[in-house]
Amino acid sequence: MTRHIRHAAAFCALLLVALLANALRVQVVQSEAYDDNPANRRETIARYAQPRGDILVDGVPVTGSRDTGEQLRYERTYRDGPLYAPVTGFASQVYGTTFLEHAGDDVLSGADPLLSPFPLWNDVTHGRPAGGNVVTTLNRRAQQAAYEGLGGRKGAVAAVEPSTGRVLALVSSPSYDPAVLSGNDAAAERAWVRLNGDPDKPMLNRAARQTYPPGSTFKVVTAAAALDAGVITDLDAATDSPAPYRLPGTTTGLTNEGPGCEDAPLRDAFVWSCNTVFAKLGVDTGLARMTRTAQAFGFNDVNVRIPFAVAPSTFDTSLDRAQLALSSIGQFNTRATPLQMAMVSAAVADGGQVRTPYLVERTTRQGGATVATAGSRPSHQAMAPSTARLMRELMVDVVREGTGTNAAIPGAVVGGKTGTAQHGLGNAGIPYAWFVSWARGERDMEPRVAVAVVVEDGSARRGDITGGGMAAPIARAVMEAVLTS
Repeated sequence: MTRHIRHAAAFCALLLVALLANALRVQVVQSEAYDDNPANRRETIARYAQPRGDILVDGVPVTGSRDTGEQLRYERTYRDGPLYAPVTGFASQVYGTTFLEHAGDDVLSGADPLLSPFPLWNDVTHGRPAGGNVVTTLNRRAQQAAYEGLGGRKGAVAAVEPSTGRVLALVSSPSYDPAVLSGNDAAAERAWVRLNGDPDKPMLNRAARQTYPPGSTFKVVTAAAALDAGVITDLDAATDSPAPYRLPGTTTGLTNEGPGCEDAPLRDAFVWSCNTVFAKLGVDTGLARMTRTAQAFGFNDVNVRIPFAVAPSTFDTSLDRAQLALSSIGQFNTRATPLQMAMVSAAVADGGQVRTPYLVERTTRQGGATVATAGSRPSHQAMAPSTARLMRELMVDVVREGTGTNAAIPGAVVGGKTGTAQHGLGNAGIPYAWFVSWARGERDMEPRVAVAVVVEDGSARRGDITGGGMAAPIARAVMEAVLTS
């Protein structure tokens, strides 16, 4: 009898060992496979079981979480959703995350191990610390000024701090409220279909993800390349620039919007935006030097992240001389995001330095303790400091007495450049109105803000669209907001 009991006990012990071994296999060896299995909803339920961390602007949350009482308990809410949508993106229980909601998801959802004082213990218990916060570089007043300035018209605004690369405003219009996508009900599905089917593309971040022909604002790059190359040595000396200018190797004549451009000095040509002077200047500078300068400003860089990816701005590196002439006035294949053109303006303001743009100042735990900071950002020289000084002089002249007078701010030094970019088949599309600028306050030692504005207003008459008329007042409002903050 005792022998049978021993055998039964040994068999039970063996079963216990087998059970423990299987539990170990499931929970340790195969845990990752089970976690990744689409049929396993535990991770999804845990993800929404606690409030999501917040995205902050000027120290104030522009996001929140609402307790639904359902299995996926908390869903995302947004304060001034359309205003900040190009920055926050959306956090949807069905459609995932975009922009900062995506780039900062580990911190916001509590999945980042740095949020926990005991990360190894969380690995064992599968616990999740409270979601952390993402602190942005945005200036609330500048963001509001840009949004109100566009007034629902298609377009975008980007503003950066020249000395650091901090993004101060990033606005895209028309916009949308990300909150309509937060839940998992039929309303969220209908909103998804409606937003994706909208021909005005309200979910498109035009400031960072849409490229446009930059038109005459690209003349900043062309002028810098010519000055650095020594093609121009005197801003006030006459140039050998016929008007109209016949594109090399063609019978096509390039003209100007107004008179007085024939042989115009660089200063006058820049102030009054003479196409003929700059097209020839680009050809005289040469493709290699134009490409080198454009790329130094940030064109053709496919790795820009702020922290979400930015569409690369492009300057074609294989052009014939006629194409180079057109590219040098911001046409042909030259394309730029508003953020890229804000970087161009910022480089002029900051002595030729191009600072890597960034949107996140730091991430924190829920209580405010810092988890990570932006740290030092790489920079490089796009042009000689002496060239930057001359470019600042030219841009100030544009605002003081040229096509950009609508950007003038009493008591401040403002530099700018207007642009009206043709596009479409045979340039038949409604032109885009551009303005790039920078501003230094009366008591400031250096410029505090650089801005780029593009307006693609299909409701305006073609002849009424100018960068100075439509885009410059928006830039002025944004610069004023920063200077008075």
